[in-house]
This record gives sequence, structure tokens and C-alpha cells, in this order.
Amino acid sequence: MSIIEAKDIVKTFRMGETEITALKGVSLSVEKGEFVAITGFSGSGKSTLMHVLGCLDIPTSGSYVIDGVDASKATRDELAKIRNQKIGFVFQKFYLLPDLTALDNVALPCLYAGENETAAREKAKKLLELVELEHRMDHFPYQLSGGQQQRVAIARALVNEPAMIMADEPTGNLDRATGENILQVFKDFNEKQNVTIVIVTHEQSIAARTKRIVELVDGKIVSDKRTQ
Repeated sequence: MSIIEAKDIVKTFRMGETEITALKGVSLSVEKGEFVAITGFSGSGKSTLMHVLGCLDIPTSGSYVIDGVDASKATRDELAKIRNQKIGFVFQKFYLLPDLTALDNVALPCLYAGENETAAREKAKKLLELVELEHRMDHFPYQLSGGQQQRVAIARALVNEPAMIMADEPTGNLDRATGENILQVFKDFNEKQNVTIVIVTHEQSIAARTKRIVELVDGKIVSDKRTQ
């Protein structure tokens, strides 16, 4: 079953008198449980594609269905609802709230979704255990290493049980060894929990750790190959 079904996606931006087409007829299908890297050099269109697939933006033309919901014709409010219900995001900069503990950072999306505090904290606790941070639950972000903060961010992305995780350069602020550990966390969730994961990265060594690599050049997919 497809989690992502994008067909003939075009995305055009206007900058003054200049029109720039960042995506030029991109079609991409991702099945439930896949672990995919979207890669390409700066300016290839991979960040724009992530914004469309992550419902942070809408395409100029083309269709996009995520987990059975047509996002290509959605309003801004509808896109926000899709993001909340269908997608967990992991970013390069972590974006943890500094005045909340690791446990409370992870529980926060559940509270936004209307769950009671006890249930939200219980979910958060279980996920922090899965990312091996049970001994750091009561620590604040400034008390955690970069790798630990990213593990908290991954747990937070998973707490509402989204249809997929979208990770934008998730190891970009980490040293190589820590980055490898974070990729192993993603791999474990993919293989053991069947979580669909899409990673956007410009690093070939990161992409090579996934099960499928989609390469963009100048707004078009030039390669789509399975590595495993």
C-alpha cells in the first residue's frame, strides 16, 4: 500500500520578474514500511520536494496523495491537520523547547492532539526507552549531547504514531560517529516497528544506509534504485 503517491509534481516560485521551476514533473511512489533517501546537490529540488511531501507547501500542479488523503488540493488549515495526523518531522536543528524536559518535549504533540497528560507522558516514556534515553527523561535539552537531543526529536516525531517520518538532514549537526548512531535508530524503527521513513540528505554515505535512494538533479528524478 502506498503511503506517498505523487504524480507529475511541478513547483514554481516567482522572485520579482523571474520565475523559477524547482520541481519539473516529479512522480514518486513510496510504500508503507520503506526506508528511502531523497538526495541531490544544493539546488537539485530535494528540499522543495520534501516541503511538498511533508505538506508544508502545495505543488503548482500535479497530484499528491498521502496515506489515502489528497493533499495537493488542500487548504492551509487542511495541510496543518494532515501534518499533525500523518507525518512526524525530524530536523537538523532538533527544535526542542529549552524549558521542557526530554519527557515533556516528547509528550507535547500528544497534548496538542488532545490527549490527557498522564497518557501523553506514558507514551513519551515508552518511546524514550526505545531510543535508550530512559536515564535522561528528566534532563533539559542543554543537559543533553547533540546525539541525545536528536534521539529525543525522533521520539517526539513518533509519539502520535504518524503514517511516516520525514527527516531533513537529520545528522547534519552531528559528528560522524553520532550520525551513524542516529541512522541506526532510524533503521531499528523501520525494521522492528515497520515505520516508513523518508530522509532528505546531500550526503551519499547517509543515503547508502537506507534501502532505496531517489536522486534529483535540476528538479527531476534521474535515479531511483534499491540498495537492499
